[in-house]
Amino acid sequence: MSDLQAKEHKRFEDIKQIRSDGSEFWSARQLAPALDYNKWENFSRVIDKAKVACKISGRELLDHFPEVRKMVKIGSGADKNVKDYELSRYACYLIVQNADPRKEVIALGQTYFAIQTYRQEVRDRFNQLDEDSRRLVVRGDVRQWNQLLAEAARDSGVITNEEFAIFQNAGYVGLYGGLTVEDIHERKGLDVRDKILDFMGSTELIANLFRISQTEEKLKRDKISTAAEANKVHNIVGNEVRTAIKRVGGTMPEDLPTPEKGIAQIEREQLAELKRRAKEKPLMLDE
Repeated sequence: MSDLQAKEHKRFEDIKQIRSDGSEFWSARQLAPALDYNKWENFSRVIDKAKVACKISGRELLDHFPEVRKMVKIGSGADKNVKDYELSRYACYLIVQNADPRKEVIALGQTYFAIQTYRQEVRDRFNQLDEDSRRLVVRGDVRQWNQLLAEAARDSGVITNEEFAIFQNAGYVGLYGGLTVEDIHERKGLDVRDKILDFMGSTELIANLFRISQTEEKLKRDKISTAAEANKVHNIVGNEVRTAIKRVGGTMPEDLPTPEKGIAQIEREQLAELKRRAKEKPLMLDE
């Protein structure tokens, strides 16, 4: 572990609290600044997404996101009663998975909160999930890997927005048998503002996750240094994934059905269901 990683891991260890029964938890109000979130409103939205992921994984929210109240000082010096959460390690992991991946501390937080352990649990539970829940799980991984791919592409010479659009298109052309981003968008019957990845089933998302992750690794491994070379790599990887699908007799990605609901709608529905359940069974914190 590097000195930087050790320092950042200490950041999370220092704010860990231990209950009288020996169980550990992290205060959401303390975790927010540790993850470089200065506004509670922004961090609370990340917590909401983590709750949805917790529900999908089949865990009890009260075991991982128990809500508490605490007194804090405000600008005038007066005390204010605010909402907080006593987060389990698992809850903290879900939070860093749904946080802004551009923050360096988020990647370190993922390591600290046992990313590999959770991913194994997701794999074990994956086949038990319904299709919409599978899509949410894989879309979350795609989102994280796309950020890493963007960074790797930039380091490889893909600098401008126009260059990045060309780079992304090269990968889709390889995976989708010559279809461009525009072609795929039209084939799926999407609106202009819709994101292609938000209207893929879990199988199609997994194919794209493999394209994205393998391209990111190859760009770094081969030390690619120009946009033209990066485009070629992305196209080759996309085509290799397509070849693998064909070899095992799978359905080509462009022939897979397009879901009626986008990812954003599923997330809203999941969050609304959580809030509905919370109203039906309010937390009795003083019991």
